[in-house]
Amino acid sequence: MVKIVFESHDGSERTELELSPGGSVMEAAAANNIDGILADCGGSMVCGTCHAFVSPEWFEKLPEQSEMESALLEYVPDPQPNARLCCQLEVSDAIDGITFTLPESQR
Repeated sequence: MVKIVFESHDGSERTELELSPGGSVMEAAAANNIDGILADCGGSMVCGTCHAFVSPEWFEKLPEQSEMESALLEYVPDPQPNARLCCQLEVSDAIDGITFTLPESQR
């Protein structure tokens, strides 16, 4: 099982999921009603409503962003260098224990 944690922007809410590998982080968040992952485009990488922030140590371990993901993240509310689109990250053993901090704009 892969443990993924979603934390509200202010740290007041925290949800831990234990997931089987496979599918995207966005799909797992949507299936588990994670408040703050809107996923308006369903994972088509056109809306940015599944973006979240990761700590620097995790950011370095994730696969490199595509040019399209990087470009889209420039236009999300409150863009930050540690943002990723959850639709572009696979639930796998490589991210076991990761915490995603959800942006205030997606509450």
